Amino acid sequence: MTNPAERLVDLLDLEQIEVNIFRGRSPQESLQRVFGGQVAGQALVAAGRTTEGDRPVHSLHAYFLRPGRPGVPIVYQVERVRDGRSFTTRRVTAVQQGRTIFNLTASFHKPEEGPFEHQLPSARKVPDPESLPTVAEEVRAHLGALPEQLERMARRQPFDIRYADRLRWSAQDLEEAEPRSAVWMRAVGPLGDDPLVHTCALTYASDMTLLDAVRLPVEPLWGPRSFDMASLDHAMWFHRPFRADEWFLYDQESPIATGGRGLARGQIYDLEGRLLVSVVQEGLFRAL
Repeated sequence: MTNPAERLVDLLDLEQIEVNIFRGRSPQESLQRVFGGQVAGQALVAAGRTTEGDRPVHSLHAYFLRPGRPGVPIVYQVERVRDGRSFTTRRVTAVQQGRTIFNLTASFHKPEEGPFEHQLPSARKVPDPESLPTVAEEVRAHLGALPEQLERMARRQPFDIRYADRLRWSAQDLEEAEPRSAVWMRAVGPLGDDPLVHTCALTYASDMTLLDAVRLPVEPLWGPRSFDMASLDHAMWFHRPFRADEWFLYDQESPIATGGRGLARGQIYDLEGRLLVSVVQEGLFRAL
């Protein structure tokens, strides 16, 4: 299996080892800790597998409690909190080597017609995704070639990511930088037709670039880092159906960074400008 999109679908296909208990793979990678989007996506799969499947997830709230170890399986324990007429609630605890590393609460809502609809228009006007270079192309154009580690990561990357604004490479580039970032994303291949897979894949992607907005006024996004960062919590609200293998715009901003923590929020739109998902995350930042 060489297609990164297929590997993502496989990563989200948990093994059920008991009623309400699932086990997920954690690939052995050259990272200090398991990618948070992977844990969140797998936990949401576990929650969704204990529902009837007729109620899409409408929100999730999660806490990253401890760093996960790459290469070590993660067990997801699901608590069936509520099965109501319109809403279903699940609480998931992720355990690795006997220690809780992550908690998630997800709410599922039976589709219904509302008495009204409205949406604020997106304030960002950005180029079309097909007109923009991929991240790998931008980095190669600046450095001449990708460093070996980045080359390996690019080959395994399940999402095509294209920054709507040019990447900044120097302190001079950062002088007028605002804590905002926008990226186009889509899975690099088809993800099938299971709506839960698309929701969990987008949950995976939502943790990839959100904290960029916090870092932008301080240091270039690519190159040596002077700060270590880690996700502390993550919340998402799903407004409309979508496919994660079609282009979506992730518009991100950081309203504040203080006390070693930075808050970032993002809104995800489709090509027609319809708001699909809202995201909020807080990250921890420490000098290296």
